[in-house]
Amino acid sequence: MNKPILSTEKLKAFYVLEVHGTQKVVKAVNDVEIEIMENEIYGIAGESGCGKSTLLKALAAVIEPPLRQLDGKVSYHVDGKTIDVSSLSADEKRKLRWVYVSYVPQGSMSVLNPVSKLKNTFQDFITSHVEGKSQQEAFRLAQSHIADLGLPPQVMDAYPHQLSGGMRQRVTIALAALLEPRIIIADEPTTALDVVVQRGVVQLLKEIQEKLKNTIILVTHDMGVHANVADRIGIMYAGKMVEEAPTETIFAEPLHPYTQYLVNSLPKFGDKTPRDSVPGNPPSLADLPPGCPFHPRCPHAMDICKEKMPEYIAIKSNHKVACWLVENEKNGQTS
Repeated sequence: MNKPILSTEKLKAFYVLEVHGTQKVVKAVNDVEIEIMENEIYGIAGESGCGKSTLLKALAAVIEPPLRQLDGKVSYHVDGKTIDVSSLSADEKRKLRWVYVSYVPQGSMSVLNPVSKLKNTFQDFITSHVEGKSQQEAFRLAQSHIADLGLPPQVMDAYPHQLSGGMRQRVTIALAALLEPRIIIADEPTTALDVVVQRGVVQLLKEIQEKLKNTIILVTHDMGVHANVADRIGIMYAGKMVEEAPTETIFAEPLHPYTQYLVNSLPKFGDKTPRDSVPGNPPSLADLPPGCPFHPRCPHAMDICKEKMPEYIAIKSNHKVACWLVENEKNGQTS
C-alpha cells in the first residue's frame, strides 16, 4: 500500500487586505486537512474562486504577501523523514522546491522567459539547481529529457512566442519534471486549450507520472479532465474540502450536493436533456455565510445547515464528506 507523501493539518491561508482603511480577511484556504499518497494523481476540483490555487501555493510553499499562511501545517514525508514545510525559512523553502516538489503555475508565459530561447531556459535551470553541471552538460541533459517526453528537438531553439499554447504548456510541464521531483503541483494546466490539445497535455502528465512513479497534484475545474487522469479527487468549496474519494466513486456515488451538481453538469453520450449547473453564485471568501457555506445554493438545506458547519467525516475508509444530509443519514436521523 502506498504511503502518504504530503499532508496538511488544519491548514489556513488567508489574504489580508486593506480596503478603504478597513482590513478584509479573505479565507481562501480554511482548515483544510488532506493526505496525498505516493505514486498517485490527486485531483482538486471546484468553481473559480473556491481557493484551489491558493491551496496549491500553500502546498508548494510559494505563499507571498498579501497572502499569509496564518495557521496549520504542511508536511512532506520523503526519504524516511517528515519535513514541516510551515516551519521553514524562506531560503529553506526555496532549496526544498525542485528537489522534492515542483510547481507549475497558471499560464506558461509566467514560467518561460519571453526573450530567451528555451534551450537557455533549460540550461539556466539545470546549472542553478545542480552543482557541477557545465552549460554543455546541461544542454545534453535537457535534450535527452525533451526527447524522452516525445517533444520535437526543434523546440529547444525556439522562443516561447514561436510555440502554440499547447506546446508551451508541454514544455513547462517538461521543465517541472526535469529534476525528477517527488511531487509535481500543476495549477490549471489545460486552461484555454482546445479539447484536442488538452488531451495531449493530460497524456503527457500521465506519462510523466508512470515513468517517475511520483505524485501529481492537479487543479482544474474541468471534471472531464479529472475523470481521465486522477486516481482520487478532492472537491473544494469556499476554502474547504467538502468531499474526497477515488475518482470512480466521485462520479458513481457523489454524496455532497455540490459534488452532485459538478458531476451532473457533464454531458453524457446519447443524453440530450439540458444539464443543470449549480444554482446561484459562490459566496465571497471575505464574507462567508454562517453554517455550511453551500447552504444558500443547496436545494436540500436544513435549519442546521444555516447554523453549523458539518464535520468532515469518513463514510468509508476512502470516502470523506462534509454534509449534514449525509451525517444525519449515517446517524439514522431525518430532516
